[in-house]
Amino acid sequence: MKLNDALRRAQTLGLDLVEVAATANPPVCKIIDFGKFRYDISKHTKDKKPASSKLKEIKFRVNIDEHDYLTKIRHGEEFLDRGNKVRVQLQFRGREMAHQEFGMQLVEKVRDDLSGMSQVEMDPKITGRNITMTLAPLPANRRKRKFTAVPKPDEETENASAPLGG
Repeated sequence: MKLNDALRRAQTLGLDLVEVAATANPPVCKIIDFGKFRYDISKHTKDKKPASSKLKEIKFRVNIDEHDYLTKIRHGEEFLDRGNKVRVQLQFRGREMAHQEFGMQLVEKVRDDLSGMSQVEMDPKITGRNITMTLAPLPANRRKRKFTAVPKPDEETENASAPLGG
């Protein structure tokens, strides 16, 4: 259809002539309400956006073992690498409340260990029997992992070194 004919027809219907596919040859146009068209496009783009970053939580205790600490730090790095925020929570039990400085030292150690992946969104704060801190991920190009998962040895190499008929 000619452009003038399409414009005249859109005016008689009280609608707009909207170019839908500009790259097509010839360009494709529709006679629709432009406001509704923009609303539909915004709905489609909103549906395609990934969900906003989720808040993941890592819980610590004051007397955490080194291996458990490293495991939780690796999980924290993984969460941050996926773009999620991380809430670090340290829980005190019983008489541990008498030495809150140990808890603050541990939370600061977590902050320092995850500094290559995150920035502090909420500084460590003591609330009741907990110390809470929130970390937000750095932009993807500035993230540097310090702790990576330990690769598991192959089952074949384990079996090959085992004595036979034992």
